[in-house]
Order: sequence, then C-alpha cells, then structure tokens
Amino acid sequence: MIQPVLHMGDARLLRVAEPVTEFGTPALASLVQDMRDTMAHLQGAGIAAPQLGVNLRVVVFGGQPSVRYPQAPTIPDTVLINPQLTPLAEETEEGWEGCLSVPGLRGVVPRWTHLRYTGYTLGGECFERTVSGFHARVVQHEVDHLEGILYPRRIADLARFGFIEALENP
Repeated sequence: MIQPVLHMGDARLLRVAEPVTEFGTPALASLVQDMRDTMAHLQGAGIAAPQLGVNLRVVVFGGQPSVRYPQAPTIPDTVLINPQLTPLAEETEEGWEGCLSVPGLRGVVPRWTHLRYTGYTLGGECFERTVSGFHARVVQHEVDHLEGILYPRRIADLARFGFIEALENP
C-alpha cells in the first residue's frame, strides 16, 4: 500500500534506525511491500523504512529503470536489511542526487565509487554484493537514511544544490 513519505524537517528522519531482529514475519513483509509500492508510485530509485516513519534498518532499491535518473543503469531489485557498507577504494565521485524526502530539490553529492555491501534478505539469508557507479551511489544514499542523514548534509558546494526546475532552466 502506498504510504506518505516523511519530508526533511521531520525529526524522525534524523534517528539512527534499529536493527531488524526477526525475519520472515508478516509485519516485515508488509513493510517491504509498502516500501516497494510507495517507491514505484513516486518513481524513486530507492526508499528506506525511516522515510515511512518506521525506525528499522530496511532499504529497498532498484528493480526498474529510474524515471528520475533516465541515463542510469538498471539496478537489481533489492531488499537490504541491516546493511553494512565497506568502501573498496578511497576514490569518490560527485553526482546529482534527489530524494523522496526532499522533493523538488537536487544536489551534487560525493560518494564512494566502489564498495561491498552485506546484509540480509526478507527471509534472513545473508548476502553480499560488490558494486560501483550508480548502484554504489544508490545504496549509500539509502543507507544514509538509516543513520539519520539526508543527502543535503553531504553536499560540499551549496552552489550545486537547488530546485530541479531552476537547475534545468538557469
């Protein structure tokens, strides 16, 4: 079911999310379905449980070409629970990001270019992936939500942050 997304300024987005301790439950499956429905409805590349006001370490991303990022490659449909990120290089790359919790705005954010993430599936199976590029950017953005960080806090140059329509029509 499509849920309302919390917007920047809501204190619940600043909390550090709690780990999931029970896997394969109807409540967890319902949360993940709500996240998928909401992400698809809003044409997002990903979404984190705290954006729906649920203080758990759950993110969902990928699964469809991103309308908001039409040049980006498709990312596999992923449910990532209790994630851990490990950068595999010191190199970072700047790229434009937006967020369902910061509607109408975009900014240039530096992110690691290459990393490994580990976590759990909905059923509690551990898995890991080594990723780069847009996939690495998306997972870092979503995991930031679990740490109570919205992307504007990562912007190095606020001259490259603004409303989408103003950025597209300077």
